[in-house]
Amino acid sequence: MAKGRYITVVATACVSAADEQRFNEWYNNNHVPILMKNKDIKKVTRYKVNGEAPNGGTYLAIYEYDSAEARAAEHDKPAFQEAMAEMQQSWPQGGVDIKWMGTYDPIKAWER
Repeated sequence: MAKGRYITVVATACVSAADEQRFNEWYNNNHVPILMKNKDIKKVTRYKVNGEAPNGGTYLAIYEYDSAEARAAEHDKPAFQEAMAEMQQSWPQGGVDIKWMGTYDPIKAWER
């Protein structure tokens, strides 16, 4: 049996369709690289909804950790504080709408 990772899932949307490209470039080139300074984050994967966005979450980001403790400590890390401050600078008028988020513990993982 493969070991699953502990994850945080964040569903976001860009407030303005005109800012969509800027939002994705910012998320990919600024936001995630800053968060990845925290070595406890093992992997980040982003997705775009295929079809209608449930609960308005057009984009989904999955942040993976090796332990519940590492995931729980994320908000205390300097990288998280830096990412939040940078987000306020890059999007002072809003523009990034966090629709929902959740943390999940692994039950079982299957791999080929």
